Amino acid sequence: MNSSPLRIALVAGEASGDLLASHLMAALKARLPERDVHFFGIGGPKMQAQGFEAWWPLEKLAVMGYVEVLKRYRELSNIRRQLKKRLLETPPDLFIGVDAPDFNLGLEAALKVKGIATLHYVSPSIWAWRGERIKKIAKATKRVLALFPMEPPLYEAAGVPVTYVGHPLADQIPLVTDKKIARQKLGLPVTGEIYALLPGSRQSELDAMADVFVRAAGRIRQIQPQARFLVPLATRETRLQFETALYRNQAEVSSFRLLFGHAQDAMGAADAVLVASGTATLEVALVKRPMVIAYKLAPATYRLMKRRSYLPYVGLPNILAGRFVVPELLQDDASPENLAQALMNMAGDPQIAARLAAEFTDLHTLLRQNTAEKAAAAVIECLPQ
Repeated sequence: MNSSPLRIALVAGEASGDLLASHLMAALKARLPERDVHFFGIGGPKMQAQGFEAWWPLEKLAVMGYVEVLKRYRELSNIRRQLKKRLLETPPDLFIGVDAPDFNLGLEAALKVKGIATLHYVSPSIWAWRGERIKKIAKATKRVLALFPMEPPLYEAAGVPVTYVGHPLADQIPLVTDKKIARQKLGLPVTGEIYALLPGSRQSELDAMADVFVRAAGRIRQIQPQARFLVPLATRETRLQFETALYRNQAEVSSFRLLFGHAQDAMGAADAVLVASGTATLEVALVKRPMVIAYKLAPATYRLMKRRSYLPYVGLPNILAGRFVVPELLQDDASPENLAQALMNMAGDPQIAARLAAEFTDLHTLLRQNTAEKAAAAVIECLPQ
C-alpha cells in the first residue's frame, strides 16, 4: 500500500467552487485514510477548513465579465504566472481546476504538457455559448467532472473523458423544505409576505445589483406594506455594500434583515426569491421556491455574450428544464418596477408554486448523485499509479 505523501493542487475561483472543492477534499481524505494528503493552491474558507493551504485567496479570481476581467488582467496574469512557476518547480501528483475556466484551462494545458495529471471539475457552459472551447478542454485535462446530465454526451462525442457526478447541492438540500419550520428557525412570523433577495456573492455583482434589488423591495412595500425582506450575504464586504445601498436609496431599513450566510434558510422562509443569475438559482430551485432571475453586466460584456450565446435563457433552472420555467429579467429589463411586479406575481399564485415544486423535485432527483463520492472516485482513477 502506497503511504507516501499525496500532493493535490486545486484552484477555485468563487464561493461555489470553494463548496465543491471542500466536499471533494473531505471525500478524498475518507477514501485515502492511509495517505498523507496535502491540498494547496487557490481556495476559500471552506477548503481551508479541510486543511487546504491557500497560496492566494479565491477572491482574487472572483471577477465576472470580459470588461471586468480586462481591468484586472495584469493582476490575474501575474497570479497565474507565479502559480504555474511554483507548480512546475515542485510538481503536484494531480492538479484540479475547479470551475474558473478562463483562469484554469490555460494553466491546466501548460501543466499537462509537462507531464502533470490535470482534471477539470465543472464543465464550462459549452452547451450555452463558446462551444468551440471543447477543443481547448480536450488539450487541457485528463478528465472532466460534469455536474449536469446534458454535458457528458457533448464530451463523449468529442472524445473527451468525462464523468457525470451530479451536483452537491442536490445531496445537501432535503427534497422538502418546510416554509413554516424555516420561518421559525429565523424567528419570523409564520404568516405574512416574506421575500428573499440574493444579489450575488461577489462584490462586482453587488455593484451591479444591490441598488436595483433595494428599489424593487421598496416598490413591493408600496403595495404590501408589511412585506419583509431577507438578504443573505457571504462576506462582511458584501454586507457593507448592501447596507450602503439601503442608505443610499433611503430604504426602510427595518423591513430588511441581513444575514451572514443562511441562504438556504432565507430561501426556505420566503414566498418567492429575487436572485442574481448563477449557482444560487439552482439552490432556490432545490429549495422549491418560486423565483425571478435578474442580472446586469457591463454593456459591452452583455452585448458580446448575447451575440455568442446559443440559448435564450441564462438561469440554471431554465437551462436544465430546456424552457422558461421562471422569469429572467436582464440588463435594462431588470428595472425595480419590473422585478417587483414579477416577484409579486410569482409569490401570489399557488398554482405557480405547486407547478414549480413538482418540476424542481424532478430536477432534484436527477441531480442527486452522491457527488462528492463520485468525484473522489474519478479523481483517484486519475492519480498516477
